[in-house]
Amino acid sequence: MQVTETQTEGLKHAYRVVLPAADLDAKANTRLNELKDRVQLKGFRPGKVPMGHLKRMYGKSVMAEVIEQAVTEANGKIVEERGLRLALQPRVELPQDEAEVRGVIEGGSDLTYTVELEVLPQIALGNFKDISITRPVLEVTDAEVDETLNRLADANRPFLTREGGYAENGDRITIDFVGYIDGVAFDGGKGDDIQVVVGSNSFIPGFEEQIAGMYAGDQRTVKVTFPEAYAARELAGKEATFEVTAKLVEFPGIFNLDDEFAKTLGQESLEKLKEQVRARIAQEHNGAARQKVKRALLDGLDEMHKFDVPPTLVSQEFDGVWQQVQQDLSAQSRTFEDEGTTEEAARADYQKIAERRVRLGLVLAEIGERNNIQVSDDEVTRAVVERARQFPGQEQQVWDYYRRTPQAMASLRAPIFEEKVVDFLLELANVTDQSVTREELYKEEEEKAA
Repeated sequence: MQVTETQTEGLKHAYRVVLPAADLDAKANTRLNELKDRVQLKGFRPGKVPMGHLKRMYGKSVMAEVIEQAVTEANGKIVEERGLRLALQPRVELPQDEAEVRGVIEGGSDLTYTVELEVLPQIALGNFKDISITRPVLEVTDAEVDETLNRLADANRPFLTREGGYAENGDRITIDFVGYIDGVAFDGGKGDDIQVVVGSNSFIPGFEEQIAGMYAGDQRTVKVTFPEAYAARELAGKEATFEVTAKLVEFPGIFNLDDEFAKTLGQESLEKLKEQVRARIAQEHNGAARQKVKRALLDGLDEMHKFDVPPTLVSQEFDGVWQQVQQDLSAQSRTFEDEGTTEEAARADYQKIAERRVRLGLVLAEIGERNNIQVSDDEVTRAVVERARQFPGQEQQVWDYYRRTPQAMASLRAPIFEEKVVDFLLELANVTDQSVTREELYKEEEEKAA
């Protein structure tokens, strides 16, 4: 095998490789000899098929297998001898000229091909003890628990029939409706036995205000305009009319926060319900704090590690991010101008985001490898079970999908690995707890949602 390096540019390497015809022919003959004792051809006893006949029958297909294996082995040897770590699978370019290909397949010509390799950079890890992080701490207050309990009670409040009365703010109306745009009924515009709480702002703006005052049995025409950012793009910004029939008007009944109410939610007492609510709120606070700590840690890692990243990995990451950006804008019927930017500027920003993600992914992988951080099969199995629970009635299908699909299984393993590396780093970093208010803890998340 002759190997000539033809390109070295950053993390990209290219080589011209020549595999001698004699070596390929010898491997092909070995393979044919293995077949000789197994194949059964009419007119020949087992093991007595002449080599020349075997070559005529199977020579081309065997040589194709030999070439594929030889190229794979040659590429592996190039990588091993030069101490390279591949970022992606090698990109091989085989001969395209028909005469040259025929000569190689028939065993009369050397195989000359080129291979391009994109490798991982050498990463010099920093001192993680130099990273300083402030961890926000928010204790659950009695007021938060009471507020959550009141919301639960309100959501589970009983409604009683308002006999002969009209719907007021806070009342619930059961309606049938048919929607029209330009006099034509549209898909998704029909509903039967739909419950609407007047004043809940759960319907299209203006709809609930216009059905207020209806009695059971009333019919009314409601005129509304779909919001510009409406999820169904074909309806966004359009005027519509709804023919509405009120079937039942109910008013909210009185509820008591007591043991009986707790039992309706599956708890044995109000105190047990409060404990559950407090634990859930604490979990939410801890999750928000964890996200802030993780973001600060990743910022520290990003600042600490500056190196070139494999361009193809960045390109793949950017393509995924950019596709999601475009889908989000399309779903909201918005443009880059609506976001106060241009497509060119947005591309530049997301290119930086893609580079950061790839760089941090490589750093975390390097840390995990050097410190023998691994994800057990049991941890992945628990993740699959948890995912399956999200699809009631389809648990077996979800389980089978992950079991059969290595990429899907890897998508569950990756975040588990990342969190374990983060935990490892937080043990080394300089982490200081700081009490914060609810507004401070959730400020960034609320701004993003706005």
